[in-house]
Amino acid sequence: MKQNGSYKTKQKEKILQYLTSHPSKHITAQEISMHMNAEGTPIGTATIYRYLDQLVTDGTIRKYTIDSRTGACFEYLPHTDKKACERHFHLKCMQCERLYHVTCEHLCELELHILEHHGFQIDQSKTVLYGICETCRNHKN
Repeated sequence: MKQNGSYKTKQKEKILQYLTSHPSKHITAQEISMHMNAEGTPIGTATIYRYLDQLVTDGTIRKYTIDSRTGACFEYLPHTDKKACERHFHLKCMQCERLYHVTCEHLCELELHILEHHGFQIDQSKTVLYGICETCRNHKN
């Protein structure tokens, strides 16, 4: 059966199922591979990357690349959230790995300041600020 110009396979179904069961979480291809291996249904890394690239092109997932030394992360986008990620910032907890979608007037003011005073336009859809969320900070105390 063809879906979006390519064949739907059990491997693709398992990858998409894993992504959809972890909304708002950045997931790497390696995490998908380890999960599939642990489930007893190994999938080759090249196959995982090819399908992830297809899902990025389709707009089903978003790809985040931090720098050239760090592997890409992927986030499942429910149908209702596809355009929403273009209009807000993202906060990523380095402990629990939860991704927060934040619309904040102060961050928008910062974005405007950077544009007006430094001539640099920020792409909110690719902006991720890293730190420790309130829940994880409270668990440390």
